[in-house]
Amino acid sequence: MLTVLGVEVPVGSLPLVWTTGFRMHIPSGSLATAVTSVTEVPTVGGVREEDRCMTRHRLDPSPSTTADVFSRDLRPVLSVDPGDVIVVRSLNASGHLEPQTFPGEQVPTMVSKRRSGHCLTGPIAVCGAVPGNVLAVRFVSLRPDDWGYTVAAARDTPLTRRLGLHTGPPAWLLWHIDADAGLATSDLAHTVRIAPFHGVTGVAWDEPGEHSTIPPRPVGGGNIDCKELVAGSILYLPVNVPGALLSIGDGHAAQGDGEVAGTAIECGMTTELQLGLVTARPTPGVHAETPAGQITFGFSPDLNAAMGDALDAMLTWLQASYAVDKVTALAMASPVLDLRVTQVANQTWGVHALLPAGAIG
Repeated sequence: MLTVLGVEVPVGSLPLVWTTGFRMHIPSGSLATAVTSVTEVPTVGGVREEDRCMTRHRLDPSPSTTADVFSRDLRPVLSVDPGDVIVVRSLNASGHLEPQTFPGEQVPTMVSKRRSGHCLTGPIAVCGAVPGNVLAVRFVSLRPDDWGYTVAAARDTPLTRRLGLHTGPPAWLLWHIDADAGLATSDLAHTVRIAPFHGVTGVAWDEPGEHSTIPPRPVGGGNIDCKELVAGSILYLPVNVPGALLSIGDGHAAQGDGEVAGTAIECGMTTELQLGLVTARPTPGVHAETPAGQITFGFSPDLNAAMGDALDAMLTWLQASYAVDKVTALAMASPVLDLRVTQVANQTWGVHALLPAGAIG
């Protein structure tokens, strides 16, 4: 291991990259800092960063560095080079500025959160990113804050109507999160294991105006809510506008497939990311490589359509990986591929296809 600025970086077959300069931009008034070092830079998303140093940035939430919409017109709060590392602090989806002391307590929120969307940190521009590229978001580490909440049946939805819970009142749980122990304990004294990830990781797309963060979209990702996007994962997002304009937030300490209550253990998060650019991937659209395996996604109000889109994208991946036709890829997938309901909470439902690591020899 090579220690860089207090962070251990794996050493092995990765290329050593030496340089003397770097480029960055930090708008005035934003809570962003950066340092630069001569270090070993791993490839990100298959891209080798040549002849440059890795810059390490920190981005904290403030009124000028958070938003609750996606928009191509938002001014970047930070610009980075491909290969740079960013330590991002994000508030919980509601933008709470202090912990609740009892379940459901109303506490102050970030002033930039004016609508019903998630409180996101960003957007972050990646220098050189242009439409046609793919942004590789590598989650190096994720550490949740020490408290979180879950609320169930807070909205009138088709699911809460089906369950007979649409008229309220909602139920709240308040959680103490012990990140070192990997556990969360509710105010009812129930304990669950945590597996932190971000519900929302998305880029802007080339349409005017401001767009809700709630439904996930094939064009920009966003509110994917996939519990497999833990540390060690790489999420691939098609770039739609110059700079990509990445925003991130909606930390979840733990969530089951489906996010059946409409929320997980909602929490603030400190996340180390490394961003890269690639020009070719074996499947189009939003997809991921995770410790659990390869993942493709489908998003649609129709769960059948979401399932078909996720499966179709995975078959394309298998065709590229094994040089087979589509029907043979389907036959190969059937013994090993899992189709999972990602979430039924976000108006547009999600399905992901998971090919477990090592499933096909």
